Amino acid sequence: MRLWMTNLPRDKADILLLLLAAAMVLAPHALHLPPWMSAAAGALLLWRASMTVRGRRQPQLAVLVPLALLGIAAVYASYGTVLGRDPGVALLALLLALKSLEMHGRRDVFVFVFLSFFLLLANFFHTQGILSAIWMLATVIVLLAGLLSAQYGTLQPRLAQRLGLLARMLALAIPLSAVMFLILPRLDGPLWGAPHEGTQARTGLSDSMQPGAIASLALSGEPVLTARFSTPIPPQDQLYWRGVVLGDYDGATWTRRGAGQRAPAADSRVDIALEGSPSQYEVTLQASGQRRIFALDLPRSIERLPGNPYVVSSALEVLTAQAITSTVRYRASSQPGYRLQAGLSVARQQPWLALPAGSNPRSVAWARALRGNGAHALAPADAIAAVLDHFHRAPFRYTLQPPLLGKHGVDDFLFTTQAGFCEHYAGSFVVLMRAMGIPARVVTGYQGGARSSDGASLTVRQSDAHAWSEVWLAGRGWVRVDPTSAVAPLRTERNLDAALPAAPSPLSAWRALAGLDGGASGAIAAWRQQWQQAEHAWSNWVLDTTPQRQRAMLDGLKNLPATTLARACAVLALLSAMAGVLVWWRQARQDDPLDVLYAQFCRQQALRGYSRAPHEGPHGYAARLAAGKATPEAHASIAQFLAIYAAMKYGNANPDEQLRARRSLRRLLTQCR
Repeated sequence: MRLWMTNLPRDKADILLLLLAAAMVLAPHALHLPPWMSAAAGALLLWRASMTVRGRRQPQLAVLVPLALLGIAAVYASYGTVLGRDPGVALLALLLALKSLEMHGRRDVFVFVFLSFFLLLANFFHTQGILSAIWMLATVIVLLAGLLSAQYGTLQPRLAQRLGLLARMLALAIPLSAVMFLILPRLDGPLWGAPHEGTQARTGLSDSMQPGAIASLALSGEPVLTARFSTPIPPQDQLYWRGVVLGDYDGATWTRRGAGQRAPAADSRVDIALEGSPSQYEVTLQASGQRRIFALDLPRSIERLPGNPYVVSSALEVLTAQAITSTVRYRASSQPGYRLQAGLSVARQQPWLALPAGSNPRSVAWARALRGNGAHALAPADAIAAVLDHFHRAPFRYTLQPPLLGKHGVDDFLFTTQAGFCEHYAGSFVVLMRAMGIPARVVTGYQGGARSSDGASLTVRQSDAHAWSEVWLAGRGWVRVDPTSAVAPLRTERNLDAALPAAPSPLSAWRALAGLDGGASGAIAAWRQQWQQAEHAWSNWVLDTTPQRQRAMLDGLKNLPATTLARACAVLALLSAMAGVLVWWRQARQDDPLDVLYAQFCRQQALRGYSRAPHEGPHGYAARLAAGKATPEAHASIAQFLAIYAAMKYGNANPDEQLRARRSLRRLLTQCR
């Protein structure tokens, strides 16, 4: 492959290098663009590569214009518009691929490279992690190599030399960029935190729940948040990360009360009594495109987000005013022991008792019969225990692939399929509670999390998504009840994989590969935790450096003693001087081999009495030496030496021709003696 590339003409090799750079630019976008777009862009680049290698003519404008119009129409069909962030990125990707088909001169190369740079920056809209930064840095080097090739004529260094030169240029630029990163004023808010537009969905919990909604998240290993505790981490079965409270039910889907509101009004009537010592922790929440902040049940206090205030609903949901489109960090405090709205009035209990008329009649009748009525009616606590005991004794199964349910989904689940995921158990339990006259609601969020090796932090992933129930009891308020624990207690005591059947599943394979099952892949788990810590540090010190944190760092420098600052400046000046001397020394050693041979020739002729004058060039020097006293053979060697030197020094010879010329000059230098 390398020999084949070497044998290609220089202009073709440069075009292939640009196409490789474009492929590297488009590769990260393939995760976010429609599949047809990635396939079309790849096909266009391959088409141009094939034409370049085979020497075929490029397509005419009559072919390119219909292709461009077809692509624009396809973007409109995929997004419903050609305006906005995501459609704009898709159009840029299409234009970049089409531009490769009409590259002719140097101007087209410049447009192609600059368009590639713009599209490369657009990748920051989607990801800003360490691996993404490394990939983009490598792509920048390849793009600059292609741009550098356009600046040369036929004489240019080899590709390895060009890449090495660009790597050294970047190595010199990175320290300057780091200094500018620290001292230049920053914007108040993330540069790449533009609101998410378009119809592309983000992975995460929604404001509704129906069978299968959370089970689909359980197959995702995408991180949701990382929490670092300054107090002991609570036991695994108490790690409930509160998210959305669902109270409206239409017989098939659970939704938030007031889900159509942009943000719920803060409810000052929330009655909370806290018990015990709180848990203190700092959360790094990944971008979700949603307006939701997570905290352990029950949140006591949450730090305000700069530029994105939040409100707390009466159900203790924490929703921000704007979607979270970049990583955010906040400190929080939670209370494991609490009494929530213990004095809820009868009128305010009614919304949590509503059931759609005629829905799931068998379940409603069974629940009412189980509780009874009159003097023989079960107390609420006893009714809850009876339902949980039924879940435990009946042949219910916990599975990610439950059978489909019909019109009356709860009836089918409780009396026919008896197989489901957490949303099946939580939803059916709340229906039974309401049928018994006990206020109840569904809460969705996350349960558990993978602990780090130091035991001070844990990472919550989409596979930890969970649904549980809350019931209202007089004198105790809202009490958490997790019916899933009655069927699969290992789900809350350990993790999801421990609760699933032993049969292989995609989630089991993923957790085994990640080393989260406690088996032979412990080394992979340790490496994974170290990588998570590195990502956390990257997010903390690079992505989330706010103006306030920048000012704090600069204030810390101002508070240093004057002698310490003077010593630091002296050390920096000394290191800079040493670096400059080293660069000068290396450049002095890397003289042009042609000039070295020419200097030897001039010294040789000076010993014969013909020193070269400072103003004389090779041709003038050759004319004066031709008149001197020397044998015809020496005159021929001298003339040939200076002719070859002038051609190589001032001509456009390729590296192979220069190598052969140096060999000839060494031979002629010996003959000139």
